[in-house]
Amino acid sequence: MPKIAFFISGTGGNALNLMKACQEGRVLAEPVLAICSNPKALGIPRLQSAGLPVVALSRNDFEDDAAYSVACLEQVEAAGAILICLCGWLKKLVIPPVWEGRILNIHPGLLPDFGGPGMYGMHVHRAVLAAGVQESGCTIHLVDNVYDHGQRLAEGRVPVLPDDTPERLQQRVYEQEMRLYPIALAEFIKTIRP
Repeated sequence: MPKIAFFISGTGGNALNLMKACQEGRVLAEPVLAICSNPKALGIPRLQSAGLPVVALSRNDFEDDAAYSVACLEQVEAAGAILICLCGWLKKLVIPPVWEGRILNIHPGLLPDFGGPGMYGMHVHRAVLAAGVQESGCTIHLVDNVYDHGQRLAEGRVPVLPDDTPERLQQRVYEQEMRLYPIALAEFIKTIRP
């Protein structure tokens, strides 16, 4: 089974969901590490309590995005992981060629319309409501060196309701994230070579 690392910045909900899917055999991978961009994130003790080692690396401790990315990826490689899942990761990663096609992200909107720099979390849900569209959802995609740009692997859709607030919409999209990410990861793992 491939070893996998999770990158988090917040509560770690998607990472915990993927860990559970691995433990239950729905995803054939072994979680070995989490990297957290925020040393105070609630996800650190949550993942540690679930038995996953967590390394906190603050972007402010590095000269630039490239140096920060190298430090993060060195930790992953030292743990033996060959696949990374971004789970609410809010920092820019500079992806070297060796990692192309091996990093997945879940985005809380339908791409390409609601992605790009600054489009994360509640910003996405507010933009969806402001646009007056009929549907929102989440997108799982491969990560490249452009925000929210890589090949789309799967999406889950939810209706936008007339009385929606960003918080209500977020909740429905999050439910789709919890459902879809393990399915998409399990399918993706079938396509990779160790």
